[in-house]
Amino acid sequence: MSRTVLVVRLDSMGDVLAAGPAVRAVASAADRVVMLAGPIGADAARMLPGVCDVIVFDCPWIGRPAAVVDRIAIGETVDELSKIGIDEAIVLTSFHQSPLPTALLLKLAGIPVVSASSVDYPGSLLDRRLSEPADVAEPLRMLEIVRGAGFELPEGDDGCLAVRHPLPAADPAWNLEPRYLVAHPGTAAPARAYPAELWAAAVRQLALNGWQVVLTGAESERSLTAGIALAAAAGDQILDLGGRLQLDELAAVLSDAQVVVVGNTGPAHLAAAVCTPVVSLFAPVVPAQRWLPYGVPVVVLGDQQAPCRDTRSTVCPIEGHPCLSSVKPSQIVRAVTELVPEMSRLREEQVRT
Repeated sequence: MSRTVLVVRLDSMGDVLAAGPAVRAVASAADRVVMLAGPIGADAARMLPGVCDVIVFDCPWIGRPAAVVDRIAIGETVDELSKIGIDEAIVLTSFHQSPLPTALLLKLAGIPVVSASSVDYPGSLLDRRLSEPADVAEPLRMLEIVRGAGFELPEGDDGCLAVRHPLPAADPAWNLEPRYLVAHPGTAAPARAYPAELWAAAVRQLALNGWQVVLTGAESERSLTAGIALAAAAGDQILDLGGRLQLDELAAVLSDAQVVVVGNTGPAHLAAAVCTPVVSLFAPVVPAQRWLPYGVPVVVLGDQQAPCRDTRSTVCPIEGHPCLSSVKPSQIVRAVTELVPEMSRLREEQVRT
């Protein structure tokens, strides 16, 4: 008999990509995996190996900014879930999120078995109340949750992040050089952003060191990348693709880069999913142990002991944003140089396999 399992991860792109190994574990034992994702993470969910279908729900208790509670929208999601014959559901959350509102939604949809990790008393909302995983990287945490529900990665799966292939080819008009890196200056939260004027200085220094620097960003970040390109004043050495790429195109550009320089934001995890080393400008408002790009070489820049540590602030609470403003552009250049041999090693390993 066919078995359909729903995997829930209602956060942003990076959260969904980090759920990839857990999804593959479920897919190894299920006939069909459906993913319930938020609007910001849905495109990433469609790129995960093992996912057959994606249902989008703008969740009022997870999304940021949170959607308004809408009885009609919630009812429509319950109806949609109830019609697809789900045998079991697993709710994946970060350590600071409760799975119980989502579990209520799933029970209203008639899903017979719902599993999640919960520190709160779940009443009849959870059929499997799983223990809270250890303080580990987020992909490992989610793997531990699905393991508690009886799902294991298949033999030979290395547990790293991954996306579906093939990825789209680069547009020839971009004139990408063999030796290019990606700089992604945007972040979802200002507290995690490296200052734009320092980005411009770093991009200029990288260009002077012979790099073609490809700037990437969301549609809403066009002005940011354009301003950095202008201030860097490095001419043809800078390619500004801010706001011009779909998610699969961004993945393709990241996959062919030597290194990606990026803050703690979704594209850092997308870089990991295409096996590209990362220079991580990491603000410690969330734990690096949990949220660094997983499974690839990483150089971490930023004061991890700054007063904002573990506050989960979205706007920097410390005057001057010292955790990241203290990072000199020359440190970024050195970190890139350090990671280039790692990219060569990864490419050689990919050829051998």
